[in-house]
Amino acid sequence: MMLYVVATPIGNLEDITLRALRVLREVDLVAAEDTRHTRKLLERHDIHTPLTSYHEHNERTKAPTLVRRLEAGEDIALVSDAGTPTISDPGYHLIRAAAEKSVPVTPVPGASAATAALSVCGLATDRFVFQGFLPGRRNRRREMLRQLQGDDRTMVFYEAPHRIRESLADMHEVLGDRAAVVGRELTKVHEELLRGTLSQLAGELDQQRGEFVVVVAGRGDAPAVDEESLRTEITRLLKRGQKANDVAKLMADSHHVAKRDVYKLVLEVAKGQGPGDDGSGI
Repeated sequence: MMLYVVATPIGNLEDITLRALRVLREVDLVAAEDTRHTRKLLERHDIHTPLTSYHEHNERTKAPTLVRRLEAGEDIALVSDAGTPTISDPGYHLIRAAAEKSVPVTPVPGASAATAALSVCGLATDRFVFQGFLPGRRNRRREMLRQLQGDDRTMVFYEAPHRIRESLADMHEVLGDRAAVVGRELTKVHEELLRGTLSQLAGELDQQRGEFVVVVAGRGDAPAVDEESLRTEITRLLKRGQKANDVAKLMADSHHVAKRDVYKLVLEVAKGQGPGDDGSGI
């Protein structure tokens, strides 16, 4: 008995290992996120192993059934629609249930959208953090990003096409205007790799089709900011009558820092100028 966790292509059907094909051919059953999707892959390689559905809506109830089959001596391959199972895909409950019953579990590694994007991003990849999909609600999304403000590691996100632009805008607002790379439809016919700052990318991308991976530079990649120089610039702009919010946005964009952080400094400088001379407009 063995549970194989098998990586499958994220787009190009040729991106599958010889071992993965052998395992998918030899196991007793393939547990697939979408049997219709996986059947196309199996047919492409002339594999006729039986399929069963295993997805986010049935994984808690289906896992015990699959574990019983494993305990009975069967070999099962777990696959998702694309890439490596459990990486923002179903699989956690089955693997945990198998481990609790001492059923051996082994990986059959291969494609992953996160590592594919990292390999071509041109940012530091010796240390990185994978965040998966950010929350759909803006306040929760921004709160998660705030927790990452001080992280020096390169960050990797997945994003849906209808949220890509607003997510990039929130990253810019919270993290500062950092270097970033957006991968769209990686390994597919319409593959696209966009490089720039978060503000530039947010301006370029509108609601589009496709699967998106966003790679953002960690705080350590951002140039150090001289606070005294920043204070001098803020003071000059406030004395010219600019509002605090406008000054904060300008400083955040020009110095690649989070607007939230620089806004606190703007208010501190404005307060030090005395009443009636803060230029805040509030």
